[in-house]
Amino acid sequence: MTTSNPTDDRRTDEPTTDDRDPLFARIPRRDFVKAGAAVGAMSSLAGCTGLLDTDETPSGADVDGSVPPGEHDDYYAFLSGGHSGDVRVYGVPSMRQLMRIPVFNIESARGYGFDDETRAMLEESGGYTWGDVHHPRPSQTDNTYDGEWLFVNDKANGRMARIDLEYFETDAIVDLPNQQGTHGACALMPDTRLVFGVGEFRVPMPNDGRDLDDPGAYGSVLSAIDPDPFNHQWDVKVDCNLDNGDSGKDGTWFFTTSYNTEEGVTESEMTSADTDYVVAFNVPAIEDAVEAGEYEEVNGVPVVDGTEDSPLNRNSEPLVRYVDVPTNPHGVSVTPDGRYAIASGKLDPTCTIIEIDRLDEVDDPNDAVVGRVNVGNGPLHTAYDDRGHAYTTLFVDSQVVKWDIEAAVEAEMGSEDPVIEKHDVHYSPGHLIAAESYTGDPQGDWLIVLNKLSKDRFLPVGPVFPENDQLFYIGDDEAGMQLVKDTPAYPEPHDASIVRADRLEPASVYDPDDLELEFISASDEDNFVERDGDRVHVEMYNTRNHFGFSDIAVSEGDEVTIRTTNIEQEEDILHSLAIPQYDVNVKTAPQETREVTFTADKPGVYWIYCAYFCSALHLEMRSRLLVEPAD
Repeated sequence: MTTSNPTDDRRTDEPTTDDRDPLFARIPRRDFVKAGAAVGAMSSLAGCTGLLDTDETPSGADVDGSVPPGEHDDYYAFLSGGHSGDVRVYGVPSMRQLMRIPVFNIESARGYGFDDETRAMLEESGGYTWGDVHHPRPSQTDNTYDGEWLFVNDKANGRMARIDLEYFETDAIVDLPNQQGTHGACALMPDTRLVFGVGEFRVPMPNDGRDLDDPGAYGSVLSAIDPDPFNHQWDVKVDCNLDNGDSGKDGTWFFTTSYNTEEGVTESEMTSADTDYVVAFNVPAIEDAVEAGEYEEVNGVPVVDGTEDSPLNRNSEPLVRYVDVPTNPHGVSVTPDGRYAIASGKLDPTCTIIEIDRLDEVDDPNDAVVGRVNVGNGPLHTAYDDRGHAYTTLFVDSQVVKWDIEAAVEAEMGSEDPVIEKHDVHYSPGHLIAAESYTGDPQGDWLIVLNKLSKDRFLPVGPVFPENDQLFYIGDDEAGMQLVKDTPAYPEPHDASIVRADRLEPASVYDPDDLELEFISASDEDNFVERDGDRVHVEMYNTRNHFGFSDIAVSEGDEVTIRTTNIEQEEDILHSLAIPQYDVNVKTAPQETREVTFTADKPGVYWIYCAYFCSALHLEMRSRLLVEPAD
């Protein structure tokens, strides 16, 4: 069901205007909780009820989102894998899953976490057994995706990772020692000069047992990382819990939403105030402070004081500006033209529009607020097309709302007039993303809404239901938003980015020069077994049907390192070196070299075999690891 300037028939508690401040059109907290409970009880009935009516044409039926077999999609979509710790790669508009890129998880099909390099990368970044991927953000040059890297955060453990988009694999992870939970992730635009991890949970700094029960002494930080090499540069400490983040377009400002300005530790304490902040970080000013030595070193990292009472915020160029917005905002995103930062209310039915250039001109940062549009219940995240429209998810109403940005600036604060249409989704949407929405040149055709609930949309699979990624076509303003397809998703994904396919040039085979390990050819001099005391080093190639050695003999207790190269030159011919009894499963793609080290502590015969069905003689592709008992 698509409507123009609709009133939601399911909603019984209309937003009310706070008499004390007309800028804050709010739902009273008690009524908001009631509305949320009602939506939870009725969510199986909420949504596009018209789609169930056989007399009506399903929304999106006139848009062809299919991609025939053998043809390619127009876009890559990178979606967070949430608790799986990986990134899902979809084609758009087909919504076919093309690949999963392991990041904070161990994954046997890619051999990730099994070879020495990726295992060390995971161990050196904290050694955690799991991660929670939230916000995949591609690198940009001149505010356009450049196909070089994808950056993602670990919401669980306070880490950031970098994915190489030539090989679609994680190549660097950095632990952020002053963060507990990295919620937002985004590069500094226009040219990815820095990458930011947005720390959420407030903790003592350093968190070494001090100030255990003194929440006023806690803090959270924004962390800046050099994209290449992937090194942690500095932190900025703030009072509140930081949330999501996005960059301005000219390299000056970085924005985050925040909550818990009350500095509480319980739900009631963290929701007692009427307002929280959009926190605006002046990046060049912060860098000047670091250069001048105006920081405290915590856990080996320069930490600049960006709290409200910091002396660094009392001069003519504050490092951090705090803009009042209704309590508990969530998403913040910068418009494609770089003019506005728009924050969603979550517990308030409005989106707040901040004119970025005014932050340099006004004494009170609240004077940079130039609009506040009433979009509906539970606004979370906003994306953009190429025609001046914003699209915001409504978590409570289970809808996406389309609205006019400039009309919202010109309208009265709290007005619903800029709303163009609303479309029901299934159900409780969190993030959404339009094609290249985070760049300076959005494409304006496809939009994906990531819904937290699916209820009755798919075959039942037990108590853990799939989530629902819904694809919309938004390229026809006259027809409105058109729902094209549902795609079940393993819980719990969060954000996504959609990149035009021609901006990426993934490799089909490895370039050996890109790898640190030396290529092992089929020549005899490249293949050897070398012993140094109780250490055994093996180098051998692999190709269809066989490994470089048919037998490898070691002694019980030896530390064994095997380095192997897939010498295939034809794309899509994968091999692996699997020794299950030693928890070894190392994948090698064509021209790739990998290395694995283990201790041969169990005497016996152990088959080394290829775990990929690579040829007609796949089952014969094996070698023996012979572990002789110790004396």
